[in-house]
Amino acid sequence: MAELLLEVVFQVIAEAFTALAVRSVRNVVGESKGINPILAGAGYLLLGTACGAVSLLLWPHPLVHPSRFHGISLVISPVITGLIMSQIGLMQGRRGKGAIRIESFAYGFTFALGVAAIRFCFVK
Repeated sequence: MAELLLEVVFQVIAEAFTALAVRSVRNVVGESKGINPILAGAGYLLLGTACGAVSLLLWPHPLVHPSRFHGISLVISPVITGLIMSQIGLMQGRRGKGAIRIESFAYGFTFALGVAAIRFCFVK
């Protein structure tokens, strides 16, 4: 359970930094025309795998001792992270700020899946 919780926390923090970077670039450059959702999803998956690779440099070992259901975090943590990111997107909408793509379930899930897949395959 602790493995799952720590992985979700790491993924949400990584996604929060990504959202901050996207918002900053959007403020400087201005609104861009819509990008194909499939292309955007592929971009977030690649960005998630890049963040997962960087996390391997910082933490090459498991964050906590793996449970007997090895690999369960590959499914559950992206779902939980996607739900958290969708709630963040809803809060941004209530504040009058537009939610960006990563603040939705689908793109948040995709990013987190990239992080989880890299960590699952390459953690020692």
